[in-house]
Amino acid sequence: MLFLVLTEPRSPNILVILADDLGFSDLGCYGGEIETPNLDGLARGGLRFTQFYNTARCWPTRASLLTGYYAQQVGRDKLPGVPGGRGERPDWARLLPDMLRPLGYRSYHSGKWHIDGMPVANGFHRSYYLRDQGRFFNPQVHWEDDRELPPIEPGSGYYATTAIADHAIRILKQHAAEFGDQPFFHYLAFTAPHFPLHALPEDISRYRDRYRRDWADIRLDRWRRIREMGIISGRLPEMEPEVGPIREFPGTLEALGPGEVNRPLPWSRLTPEQREFQAAKMAIHAAMIHSMDREIGRVLEQLRRMDALENTLILFLSDNGASCELIVRSDGHDPEAEPGSAGTFLCLGPGGSTVANTPFRRHKMWVHEGGIATPLIVHWPRGISSRNELRHNVGHVIDFVPTVLEMVGLSDWRNSTGEPVAAPPLPGKSLLPVFANDGAVARDHLWWYHEKNRAVRSGRWKLVSEGPEGPWELYDLEADRTETTDLASEHPGKVLRLKELWTRRMKEFRSLALENPADGVRRAE
Repeated sequence: MLFLVLTEPRSPNILVILADDLGFSDLGCYGGEIETPNLDGLARGGLRFTQFYNTARCWPTRASLLTGYYAQQVGRDKLPGVPGGRGERPDWARLLPDMLRPLGYRSYHSGKWHIDGMPVANGFHRSYYLRDQGRFFNPQVHWEDDRELPPIEPGSGYYATTAIADHAIRILKQHAAEFGDQPFFHYLAFTAPHFPLHALPEDISRYRDRYRRDWADIRLDRWRRIREMGIISGRLPEMEPEVGPIREFPGTLEALGPGEVNRPLPWSRLTPEQREFQAAKMAIHAAMIHSMDREIGRVLEQLRRMDALENTLILFLSDNGASCELIVRSDGHDPEAEPGSAGTFLCLGPGGSTVANTPFRRHKMWVHEGGIATPLIVHWPRGISSRNELRHNVGHVIDFVPTVLEMVGLSDWRNSTGEPVAAPPLPGKSLLPVFANDGAVARDHLWWYHEKNRAVRSGRWKLVSEGPEGPWELYDLEADRTETTDLASEHPGKVLRLKELWTRRMKEFRSLALENPADGVRRAE
């Protein structure tokens, strides 16, 4: 078989791999029991960040990742007192492909989108956009290069994770054949392990017996490995049996049957039927991640065949923490169907999500660490000399665009014609110095707001609140990364200063949103 080889690019290639609802410790290289040999291999050949953050939800993370701004700055997350939210971005809030195009980059997208507009219309040269996430085996709504494709028939052999990787590999082959003298940016956005829990039978069987035990013991095993790896130290928080989904949907528990529970109850309080049901869901979740890792391995093999792996900056992360939601959508849930098959609609739920987010508290949509802390693996053999090292430097998805801009030699924001763009300053920092030396990048603060949950981190201190009326909690993350000891009553002055900082940024973002109102249009999200 003949494989075409890329000529030396002017700049590094960039591959961003984004998982959907992956827990902090789901990967083997972050302490999990799920087999992820390809991602573990990237970690051994590169860096693992221990304090990297997302925005707690799908669309704001994706907006921040590709624009370099907080989602609230670009109208992609609703602010109190501001009409719209999740509407179209201001004209100055373009996506990264527009910035890279003048440098000769080809930009590609494979998988989930969840941003306003369409991928090719927003600067990507090629795209496979899977909008229908409720059907891993037979999606009804998907596009190629902004053109709608026919629905996938049930029983066709289609599986979303494989199809997304297939597209990426096909486009990379085309790039090598037709544009081998140009660098590429590939945004590979898997829909796994987001609900519904759909996985291939052979992958489920691999994990079927692994979770038939107390989920508290699984957490303890993960915590032991996390500490042995030096990723995080401190105390493991207790499970929170009173914390369930932010939204309860009437009829959901009845539809899912007597095996479902909407709280992370002690294993001893579950019935045998509930234990078996929860173990099956965690096995499917693991199978989805195992499958994603296998498909990532296929993409990496394509890069090797193109002789492109050495000079490709690869970043792997998740858009938010694991989800405790319980929802039935799309084709509904057939309790008689095999769990994980197309006829079922299962969610991981609060018990499994608590395990996935070990060692942190809370889940997707919260801005406690369980909702916003993501694994970040960075692999770039030609550009990073370190191997199998940890980086404890704080980072955030708003840092991705500044990092890429510095890497390719752009000192300012430019559009597709190469002209500078008048836009607010990017709030993030380039992490290129951190690739060489841990602790090389300092920052004033990071800010969060989602579903009325609030947080700000400045240095070692984090102020966080659940909901607009919830009390402010204060944590020293240097001593207590897992948020077990609230110090608000001991440091009222620090609480006041951080609250004022959070409020000042909220006012700034509200003013910006009112100057650049989102029009409420959601073009093919």
